[in-house]
Amino acid sequence: MALDAIDRAILTELQKNGRMPNATLAEKVGLSPSACSRRLDALEKAGTIRGYHARVSNSALGHQMTVIVHISLSGQFQTTLRAFEEAVRRCPNVLVCYLMSGEYDYILRVAARDLADYERIHRDWLSNLPHVVKINSSFALREVIDRPNVGIDPGLA
Repeated sequence: MALDAIDRAILTELQKNGRMPNATLAEKVGLSPSACSRRLDALEKAGTIRGYHARVSNSALGHQMTVIVHISLSGQFQTTLRAFEEAVRRCPNVLVCYLMSGEYDYILRVAARDLADYERIHRDWLSNLPHVVKINSSFALREVIDRPNVGIDPGLA
């Protein structure tokens, strides 16, 4: 779906406030409420808007640690990747998982309460993932930026 200037304006406003009433959003982007609602429906159906949710702080939930985990597998056969990905989806502390090019096969972002909790996650989950041959963990000292999305350039159409 190609985004025009109005779609980009809608997305920009929703990134600022995803709970904005449709009438307010319509006014901000210069549409009638019904036209704005149709645009929103189209953006949702196209998968441009993937959902609406609250961004809850991990530390507020007791997870004070963020761990970046690099994982190497025994190979990159389709069945190996599929088995790993199915298993890693079940680990509740894995927030993000990327298939990578380069030295490691996957990079994960993991939330843990503390070092003992990460040891449990490593022992009970990560070490038991299929086809894992190497795990390298780095502990984040401080979060500098955590953007949910890249900014939207209103000039692109």
